[in-house]
Amino acid sequence: MTAADLEDATDVDRAAVRAEAERHLRALVGRDDAALREDQWTAIEALAVDRRRALVVQRTGWGKSAVYFVATALLRARGAGPTVIVSPLLALMRNQVEAAERAGIHAVTINSTNLEDWERVHADIAEGRVDVLLVSPERLNNPSFRDEVLPRLAATTGLLVVDEAHCISDWGHDFRPDYRRIRTLLGDLRAGVPVLATTATANERVTHDVAEQLGADTLTLRGSLDRESLRLGVVRLPSPQRRLAWLADHLAEQPGSGIVYCLTVAATQEIADFLRSRGHDVAAYSGQTDPTERQALEADLAAGRVKALVATSALGMGFDATLGFVVNVGAPSSPVAYYQQVGRAGRGTDEATVVLLPAPEDRDIWAYFASLAFPREELVQQTLQVLADEGRPLSTAVLETHVELGRTRLETMLKVLDVDGAVRRVRGGWESTGQPWSYDAERYARVAEAREREQAAMLDYLATDGCRMEFLRRQLDDPEAAPCGRCDNCGGLSLGLEVSDAAVEEASARLARPGVAVAPRKMWPTGLANLGLDLKGKITDGADEGRAVARMTDLGHGQALRELFRDGTPDGPVPVPLVRAVVEVLGDWLPGATGTGAVAGSVGSVVHVESATRPTLVADLAAGLSRYLQVPVAGRWALVDASVPPGRGAANSAQRVAALGRRHDLVLDGDLPPGPVLLVDDRTVTGWSLTLAARALRRAGAAQVLPLVLATDS
Repeated sequence: MTAADLEDATDVDRAAVRAEAERHLRALVGRDDAALREDQWTAIEALAVDRRRALVVQRTGWGKSAVYFVATALLRARGAGPTVIVSPLLALMRNQVEAAERAGIHAVTINSTNLEDWERVHADIAEGRVDVLLVSPERLNNPSFRDEVLPRLAATTGLLVVDEAHCISDWGHDFRPDYRRIRTLLGDLRAGVPVLATTATANERVTHDVAEQLGADTLTLRGSLDRESLRLGVVRLPSPQRRLAWLADHLAEQPGSGIVYCLTVAATQEIADFLRSRGHDVAAYSGQTDPTERQALEADLAAGRVKALVATSALGMGFDATLGFVVNVGAPSSPVAYYQQVGRAGRGTDEATVVLLPAPEDRDIWAYFASLAFPREELVQQTLQVLADEGRPLSTAVLETHVELGRTRLETMLKVLDVDGAVRRVRGGWESTGQPWSYDAERYARVAEAREREQAAMLDYLATDGCRMEFLRRQLDDPEAAPCGRCDNCGGLSLGLEVSDAAVEEASARLARPGVAVAPRKMWPTGLANLGLDLKGKITDGADEGRAVARMTDLGHGQALRELFRDGTPDGPVPVPLVRAVVEVLGDWLPGATGTGAVAGSVGSVVHVESATRPTLVADLAAGLSRYLQVPVAGRWALVDASVPPGRGAANSAQRVAALGRRHDLVLDGDLPPGPVLLVDDRTVTGWSLTLAARALRRAGAAQVLPLVLATDS
């Protein structure tokens, strides 16, 4: 159906359409007194009457979803095809499906968790039984969806909605390459099909970038980004023990249910465990949580059945519930990302508390995520050359054997190259298009500089004595930014620094408790034959489960480990506090290893992984364990090829296995003594060094290999 098949916008009784729109709004929200605000009606009118493209930048809770659901109802009543909503998160999709059904709008979703429904959904779309289809941006470039479903959608769509549209822009705080694929969909739409892009977190640069991608005639509606229900505050405390204690002492005071945000998955688990031990009803939530469990946890939070979810940003954009608070343990890397997270609170409530507990280690975590930026030019060109030389599709796993990039970073790079037209995702992997491509080093440098400015601005937010909401609004270029009168600096929120001795003592004991399981590698990487290695399938001669003192990101011993492994820290013996932690780990893990002579079968010998960067540290650790356990140091996983630098291949598994195989070999002082071998290293990042050393020990006669390291990165 073209625009000509629908009524001419100049002949429409706009007052009658608005009255109809407000009837749909009342059905959507379930209130007879609901009425559209002027800016909501302006957006709906542009879409449903004038068939325009619009970008709506409005605060969280403003009612952006009401705009596209009401516009959908109006367009469907006039014979338009289904609305397609590109939505970034499953939590957001579930909220939107439920909201649509309340208004009598039949909404369905296609995503990675409902494969069994795809065929039925496709059939319902073809039969006209679907009013709204929600898809993830990743689905747009799935080969079968892109080639078979997307053309039909482009030909029949009545309205295209791009939710969280800041993801389109690589200037945005949460850029996602898959979102750039929307440009192709925009180009394939029939003339006169309206398009709506929405976001709550776009500054002027991002707004301009998104509007430019939508088209020259795009209507941009920016409103005030004030969140009148939010009371913002910062609590600075000197140690992780006191931060945990503050959370334990003050969580119950926070209104209603809410979210405790953390920067890492490990922190969600650690903090949730501690809070439960203090009697709080909380649960951990991250991208690693099983999808079914995630849905149940979201429902529990929305219904107030838990006090809080301790979550990463995986519980983020679009999660819609009435929450009374958000607490961040650790600061996000930009004020815009922080505004996005605190926006989860204060919907449907007059007041909500927002507290930030910053930590010195935040900057280390920011630096790690910054290291995952777009790769160097030589790695990109190498990838393109491999695909061109092969002349056939290659999977990401096979490409890893040719290019020293990790799986996630390689896939992200390929998605960017796909959008740029240099490669194409097909069944079986990725193939070269043969189109010329140039590395835009200047743009990537500008984006990196923008990220550095955002980090500096986040530090300024922590230090400011001015209004905190005004600060965040100015970061988003809100022209109406003004003091809120509600935050801790404006005098509207008082946050005490006091914590109880009992909470500090328990937090200290919890954080001082060392010991993290180190899971053994189970499968060899794909494609090692390409690197001349005859290793594939299941690993049958590797290590047992091992132990680390702590993760590098942990709140307790993680701080000491970050200092130990920081660039510039000189090599030396194991620090005494970590020696004590190692002994405690051994006591919990191998109770027979008591220091008065190993119980038979507990440990028979020690072998260490030789280090080029910290030889004294590793040798001292092995020698100390030998004395404590009263067993010999039987040998070492020795450095035999100095031409292979430390860390070579660390970006992906296949490259790492190949590099370690050249760099190391097992050197024993004689026959291995009977009993398990304690395999000692300072730090494990990928797990492959321990795996290959264990394999060599098993082949030398060890019946069991038990890895023990000071730190693990995961």
